[in-house]
Amino acid sequence: MTNPIIPKITLVGAGPGDPELLTIKAWKALQQADVVLYDALVSDDVLDMVRPGAILVDVGKRASKHTHPQEDINWMLVEYAMNHGHVVRLKGGDPFVFGRGYEEMAHAAMFGIKVDIVPGLSSCIAVPGLQGVPVTCRGINESFWVVTGTTRSGSISKDVELAAQSSATAVILMGMRKLGDIMDIYTALGKKDTPAMVVQNGSTPEEKVVLGRVHNLSERVAMADASSPGIIVIGDVVALHPQYKQAEPNYVALSKKGKVTNEHISV
Repeated sequence: MTNPIIPKITLVGAGPGDPELLTIKAWKALQQADVVLYDALVSDDVLDMVRPGAILVDVGKRASKHTHPQEDINWMLVEYAMNHGHVVRLKGGDPFVFGRGYEEMAHAAMFGIKVDIVPGLSSCIAVPGLQGVPVTCRGINESFWVVTGTTRSGSISKDVELAAQSSATAVILMGMRKLGDIMDIYTALGKKDTPAMVVQNGSTPEEKVVLGRVHNLSERVAMADASSPGIIVIGDVVALHPQYKQAEPNYVALSKKGKVTNEHISV
């Protein structure tokens, strides 16, 4: 007689990209999963941690390119849990930081399915930190904002302008497509000289870092051919980056571990 299937869902944060930044609890969940539904930002190295025999399902959410609408993913979680048992929903960063984890949890709860949460390192803190840039620093700023750069309608979040009016560090996720517009907002508020940084593929071997100021960051990003997935950091704390003085007044793109990968180019 076979054991009855007990449906269960675990929302797991995979962190910013480096597989060694997963928590022990996240690794245990991957070892116990019957099914893993994962997003596009989850690396192959992380997927290699899934126990042999588990079903891997790519639900491919990245920027505006979604393999499955969120509503479909909600139903897939329930169906896989009912038919297979333990489903891990594996997300880049943290499930509850622009990860729509709550929506998935609420949908599963409608069917009485137990949902566990395994937080992950969010790129909004981990990626600047790995660059030696604190999101807060005594004597420089007293708070930081984490803002989505693009809303569901495709427009820039109004919170970007609110953040720009403060002395807080702004960490903007999903904003690379609107980088020029975001810099224009800061410039219009008299902050064209505020230090700013873009980090693409943070914590991974493909990491690329561009340093500058509000008035020249977009141009430097274009010269470095940096794009999504990336985060934008704006605030005086960016000047604490160990390579920041070297990057002024020239363009520089940095690889992982702070090694200069491009010639300095005057701009």
